[in-house]
Amino acid sequence: MSSAAVPSRFLGYTFQRPELAVAALRHPSAPGRRPDTVAEFERLEFLGDRVLGLVMADQLFKQFPQEAEGSLSRRLASLVRATTLAVIAREAGLPDHLVIASNEGGSGGVKNDNIVADALEAMIGAIYLDAGLDAARQVILGLWGKRIEAAPTAARDAKTALQEYAQARSPQLPQYEVISQAGPSHAPVFEVRVSLATGHSAIGQGSSKRQAEQAAATILLESLETK
Repeated sequence: MSSAAVPSRFLGYTFQRPELAVAALRHPSAPGRRPDTVAEFERLEFLGDRVLGLVMADQLFKQFPQEAEGSLSRRLASLVRATTLAVIAREAGLPDHLVIASNEGGSGGVKNDNIVADALEAMIGAIYLDAGLDAARQVILGLWGKRIEAAPTAARDAKTALQEYAQARSPQLPQYEVISQAGPSHAPVFEVRVSLATGHSAIGQGSSKRQAEQAAATILLESLETK
């Protein structure tokens, strides 16, 4: 596990109450926490997730006054998904200070995007508690920087997005399998399962094999991004 001390200034912010930063970087698996107590990490992550969503939605609303709700929603989803947070957290050196049990190695530990993303959200929650929304906004906008302008507005092709996700983690591509076909020939219903080398899978339906594959990829992506 990592046990590095939290710097006095972290993520471009100096904590008035350093204990909040310590709590935000102490994963629930870290030794020393009684199993019957609430993990402060998870509470801070819950808060930070909401603060991030509000700050980013407010920024997008102001920065793109001519865009409709659908376009803004796609930008927001791209900016707050776990993979984006993990990249930003690693750029900032956050995993070096995350205290996590060595037995979390089976789930990837600090190499796991979801764990690193959760820690960044916990840090945002800690900054909000330490100094309020304006301080959290300043840190968030500083960390995200030009990504806000570059966030995609076009709807993603789910199969392409899932392939990119899989290739970033394994040489094996997503595997699609037709598991059932029902209905009359003029109105068939296909059911397709998509599986990743990680063991994650999802099932989608559609009036064609391609539609069912897209549906399965969409469901699996949404599942992965909310974990």
